[in-house]
Amino acid sequence: MRKVTAFESLTLDGVMQAPGRPDEDTRGGFEHGGWALSYSDPVMGQVAGASMAAAPDLLFGRRTYEDFYSVWPNRTDNPFTDVLNNTQKYVASTTLREPLPWKNSTLLEGDAAKSMGSLKAQPGKDLVILGSGELVRALTKAGLVDEYILLIHPLVLGSGRRLFGDDGSNVALRLIDTKTTTTGVVIATYEAMK
Repeated sequence: MRKVTAFESLTLDGVMQAPGRPDEDTRGGFEHGGWALSYSDPVMGQVAGASMAAAPDLLFGRRTYEDFYSVWPNRTDNPFTDVLNNTQKYVASTTLREPLPWKNSTLLEGDAAKSMGSLKAQPGKDLVILGSGELVRALTKAGLVDEYILLIHPLVLGSGRRLFGDDGSNVALRLIDTKTTTTGVVIATYEAMK
């Protein structure tokens, strides 16, 4: 069975919305986009690199997939571009249709938890979810996320979309690793207790 890992940047108050760019996600009038940029350092780069070096397949919700596709295929200044372009990407969506525009992309149609339950049971590489908050919440509620790698930034925004909502979902986690970056980001790896 494939392992599913959620790899997420968030603030101390749990906000995960738009860590990478000011215009990344302005839903709800969010004005703090790009909040994670000033916290990058070599430790964070090593953790991200190690995750990508394991060559997992990637799993996205529709919104994150479309955002990544609008940025990454054309970036020539970053070592992650080739990795992202050449990695198998699965996209959970009820609105997208095949063929998907980014190479090596497969649509998971219908209910995300049902599609993921089937995909997880198939032999293959482990899966890493990048961003995709709604998808993470749905898969958490269904008990399908095995591990959470949370890059917790020393910042409180007070507003924005959060990783874990108020939908009544709960999951017990066990801390299995922690690292602290030079900029104060705590990288906590948690295993879901089943």
